Amino acid sequence: MRKIIGIGETVLDIVFKDNQPIGAFPGGSVLNAMISLGRAGVETIFISEAGNDRLGEQVIHFLKENNINTSLVNRFPNGQSPISLAFLDKDNNAEYLFYKNHQQDHLDFVYPDIQPDDIVIVGSYFAVNPAVRPQVMGLLDYAHNHGAIIYYDVNYRPAHRNDVMKITPNLLENYEYADFVRGSREDFETLYHATDPDKIYNAEISFYCKKFILTQGKESVEIRAEGNYRKSYPVQPMETVSTIGAGDNFNAGFLYGLLKGGITRAHIERGLTADEWDKTVAYAQLFSAECCKHIQNYVSKAFGESLKG
Repeated sequence: MRKIIGIGETVLDIVFKDNQPIGAFPGGSVLNAMISLGRAGVETIFISEAGNDRLGEQVIHFLKENNINTSLVNRFPNGQSPISLAFLDKDNNAEYLFYKNHQQDHLDFVYPDIQPDDIVIVGSYFAVNPAVRPQVMGLLDYAHNHGAIIYYDVNYRPAHRNDVMKITPNLLENYEYADFVRGSREDFETLYHATDPDKIYNAEISFYCKKFILTQGKESVEIRAEGNYRKSYPVQPMETVSTIGAGDNFNAGFLYGLLKGGITRAHIERGLTADEWDKTVAYAQLFSAECCKHIQNYVSKAFGESLKG
């Protein structure tokens, strides 16, 4: 059975509406995707670290109860669990404040069992953070050499705008390892002051990775790939409760679609067909829309159970 391996941070997201807290949920970009995949019945392994405190206990318990293998989630002995404050605006989009000491990042782990056509997902500042770069790079190299499919979610927040020059070598290495690069318009505006999908793909991505996915909130999802393949997927209008996990769940749905469609490295190397792109993006949009229907950062348990049927 194919599995999905994620590597990323754990945080506690405290969500505010009208400047009042309305919920607190385990979060982190890759963690959110892994929870949704676990709820959908996918075999998952999460590589991370959590604080040796009450919040860390809460996060690990939450992962386990959502079918995530936590054997590679370490506890760092010093320092408190990181926290993110998410402030929802009138359209239920979030602005963030992060409280984390990156100096405590060290992330010691043994490599998991990775088989050909398993999928590895990396993303956010964690994926370019110099403090854990040797570990992230080691996993990417190990996964690549074992025939895994690598999915990279850029997810580069404006809070790190001043670090762009410092992390660019790590960013480009991630592009080069990736079979799919997914980013939001905000990511590339922060990194390159660019929003046009063709310019981003041709100038920044295509030399390293041939399959590019651009998400733009309420606007279309844009696909660019080898052979001058290009397609736009409209986003259906909907009432949102929170968009906090929308991108993370797009990732989860896309990976679920790769598994559901039986898409392997052989398919990726020959190039996805239009039908394969259509079906995989449809799952991505389905997961993303489902997440936006409630305050949590993941698809509901009921949605996950419906997929198992």
